[in-house]
Amino acid sequence: MDLEARVHSEHPDALRLWLRLLTCTQLVEKDVRSRLRERFATTLPRFDLMAQLERAPQGLKMNELSTRMMVTGGNVTGITDQLVAEGLVDRLTVAGDRRACRVRLTSKGRRLFREMAHEHEAWIVEAFAALNQRELATLHRLLGKVKDHARSRQAAA
Repeated sequence: MDLEARVHSEHPDALRLWLRLLTCTQLVEKDVRSRLRERFATTLPRFDLMAQLERAPQGLKMNELSTRMMVTGGNVTGITDQLVAEGLVDRLTVAGDRRACRVRLTSKGRRLFREMAHEHEAWIVEAFAALNQRELATLHRLLGKVKDHARSRQAAA
């Protein structure tokens, strides 16, 4: 039974929509996690960390990675240790800060990430294949309104 099965027609539409969004997210994420494991013997958190580093060729400090990934520093350290051991990322010293290090993809890591990202993109496109271009654009626009509203509520709080 998924989250959506817990509600009934008498519940507000917003609650039913929220649970549908969560269910869809969980289903797509489960598929992506499974494919990353099967195809690349990796995890979604490792993929996410490498994605952050791909966007920052000069590298990122560990605390920046933690903030961007919205996880604890301990999680980032553990994943980084694994990726360093596999030669996929390097740790670099930060001038003027003995306690900090900058992490960046190695050329090997960059090649692997590009391959994973290409397949990841195809998996996501496949996950939304039930929608035509117009429906995708409409859903994107509507979810953007929800996102903007949520951010404005947070800013006001």
